[in-house]
Amino acid sequence: MSLKIVVLAKQVPDTRNVGKDAMTEEGTVNRAALPAIFNPEDLNALEMALHIKDTVPQTEVYVLTMGPVRAGEIVRQSLYRGADGGFVISDRKVAGSDTLATSYTISQGVKKLGKVDLVLAGRQAIDGDTAQVGPAIAEHLGIPHAAWVSKLEVEGDGVNAEQQLQDVIETVHMPFPCLVTVEQDIHVPRLPSLKVAREIGDKPVHIQGLD
Repeated sequence: MSLKIVVLAKQVPDTRNVGKDAMTEEGTVNRAALPAIFNPEDLNALEMALHIKDTVPQTEVYVLTMGPVRAGEIVRQSLYRGADGGFVISDRKVAGSDTLATSYTISQGVKKLGKVDLVLAGRQAIDGDTAQVGPAIAEHLGIPHAAWVSKLEVEGDGVNAEQQLQDVIETVHMPFPCLVTVEQDIHVPRLPSLKVAREIGDKPVHIQGLD
């Protein structure tokens, strides 16, 4: 079996440690005043993808993000951890997009990557906390999806996804292609490889505009 996995990731302002300059006068996050980090739950999604790569032969993992050019840093961080490649959708036309525009744009980016078996993402981003983008992307792609997944395994022609709901644990089987958003405790992210980081260095990341 060969699998192609795309991990959706986002570079976010670190809202875990905020100071007096964290918000603008308009009441929005002052991104310039906060350090940019890899969205924590997207790191868990990346680790889930890499775990599958470690256990399923001929699996390839790619990272797709949308944001300013500097968001290429999280693609580079993904490569250091074991991803096979990554892409940044960056265009002023989508700056400040809401969840609908973001999900549509990213879904078109996924389509451009050709045949994709599994799309993984964190449950939500710490700067918006909507948890809407992942499921909306699946709807744009017309593929099945499961959210808030705490356990995932490849089986046959798809995946078994376990969701811990309020009173019950539900397990569903979804055929490929499908999309899954994961909880933060699904897998502990591995550290970047110093050896790989030295080999890759500051190699340019592929930046794609809308045109």
